[in-house]
Amino acid sequence: MLNIFARASVSRVTDPIGAWLVRLGLTPNAMTLIGTACAVLCALWFFPRDQLLAGTFTVWGFAMFDLLDGAMARAKGGSSTFGAVLDSTCDRVADGALLAGVAWWAFTVDENEPLAAATLLCLVLALLTSYVKARAEASGLDGDGGLIERAERLIITLVGTGLAGFGVPYAVDIAIWVLAVLSVLTVLQRIVAVRRSANEIARGSRE
Repeated sequence: MLNIFARASVSRVTDPIGAWLVRLGLTPNAMTLIGTACAVLCALWFFPRDQLLAGTFTVWGFAMFDLLDGAMARAKGGSSTFGAVLDSTCDRVADGALLAGVAWWAFTVDENEPLAAATLLCLVLALLTSYVKARAEASGLDGDGGLIERAERLIITLVGTGLAGFGVPYAVDIAIWVLAVLSVLTVLQRIVAVRRSANEIARGSRE
């Protein structure tokens, strides 16, 4: 949802940076891989060690590389098919590492099994949200939209871990349970969208 409203504003900031990085000789795919690898390492290093603030800010910083690889692709005249697949795949890896790191923290540091289970549920739902869209598009259907996409998942999760790092009680619990509920709704919304798209195509073929 945020992607729709914020993309134009963000691009005005990131496009000049992306063009500069391209002039330095970097490629969008290299930026994607660097950002993903660093985000994964930070998520799985800092969160299990109860270093929530360090984990929050480093993961957020490296997640912003995702904005830069898109800006770099635009500077080069558009993304390649392989680049688009690589970017989407790396997004899933980074999202999974973030939620796995938070679940690890919930199990070993907070000793909160319900929270850890909810975090793992969010991980599965994040993958399912992306899968519904990808499978729908592969079948020629529309499965986009919904309340929670990648930007919202990152914001909700990292706001929770960041506030917890500043000592706000139950911040992670609230963030994860809110994310779980909204993620379930998003999966349902996408399934409904796919059903609606299939019905529209069926009606069109009969007319």
